[in-house]
Amino acid sequence: MIKVLTIFGTRPEAIKLAPVIKLLEKTPGVRSRVVVTGQHRHMLDQVLSLFEIKPDKDLDIMLNNQTLFEITTRSLLGLEHLLTKEKPNLVLVQGDTTTTFVAALAAFYHKFSIGHVEAGLRTDDKYNPFPEEINRRLTTVLSDLHFAPTKAARTHLLNSGVPKERIFLTGNTVTDALQGILKKSKSHAHPILKSIPSKGKILLVEAHRRENLGKPLENVCFALSRLVEDFTDVHVIFSVHKNPKVQETVHEILKGKERVHLVDPMDYPTLIDLQSRSYLILTDSGGIQEEAPSLGKPVLILRKTTERPEGVKAGVAKLVGTDRAAIYMEAVKLLTSKSEYKKMCRRSNPYGDGKASERIVESILYHFGKRKARPRDFSR
Repeated sequence: MIKVLTIFGTRPEAIKLAPVIKLLEKTPGVRSRVVVTGQHRHMLDQVLSLFEIKPDKDLDIMLNNQTLFEITTRSLLGLEHLLTKEKPNLVLVQGDTTTTFVAALAAFYHKFSIGHVEAGLRTDDKYNPFPEEINRRLTTVLSDLHFAPTKAARTHLLNSGVPKERIFLTGNTVTDALQGILKKSKSHAHPILKSIPSKGKILLVEAHRRENLGKPLENVCFALSRLVEDFTDVHVIFSVHKNPKVQETVHEILKGKERVHLVDPMDYPTLIDLQSRSYLILTDSGGIQEEAPSLGKPVLILRKTTERPEGVKAGVAKLVGTDRAAIYMEAVKLLTSKSEYKKMCRRSNPYGDGKASERIVESILYHFGKRKARPRDFSR
């Protein structure tokens, strides 16, 4: 039996690992175990319930106003004895969170093999995004198997010196998760939609990254305020992160503003449903950049740089930064020009085809000698 121990701590990791975990559970010759750090408590629990994943161990590390130092040390100490007990053949991690890096480091200390899902994303700016850019670079150094979602990610890994035989081009598992949600017929309409006219244009906003706290987030809010003032059919739905610094800025500038709806972070199916109903999405989230193209929704990326350039290259996303004038002008262009809008709302997803989880599991079996043939690369 190949014992695979999957470790994660946040909602984005859970969403992207859920299809892999469910497939590992059904794969003969594999014993799947799941550990969560609880880096994000409430939002993580939503996804565990949605995908019916019951962790074998929950470190429950989350503290109010926790720092990166606390997340790192509490996770590392919690994993020390757990890994000694579990003795997995492979520790599987995803993405670029602090849990991701710490789990890889703990596995390295025990000399266990490490598999990195969504490997190879890069911005080449260690503070954008912070601390994710360094988390994923350090995880690359520690990992043995690298599951690259795109050709660009694979190129980054090769340029970092990773042997090509250790890289598997899989596509992104977020597409697997998204397709699974869309296949379910149950409605997940957000209650706030009842207060928005059918002809209203919804601008869905999600902004929370550490590097955008303070002045950058203020700029985003002021640009949104101007948009609702100038366009009477525009309704802003802002999913406000639980981070107190995000809450303070957003509520100070936008609370009580006509046609601005400040809502709590929603569960994953509701978020997908709201994306599908939106006219335009403004975000600094990596996951939404990957999901929106499948739904045919234009995305304005509220960041200086992105480790997901494929959407920009495909013309379904645009990097606008956090300058309030730039945000306003790019949004106005899409609100007033049918041709500009049409160019960006094609249903074309360069990130995945819904079979990434299959490729990852097949790659693991191949690595451990349970499959003769190397899985075919994702191609799009």
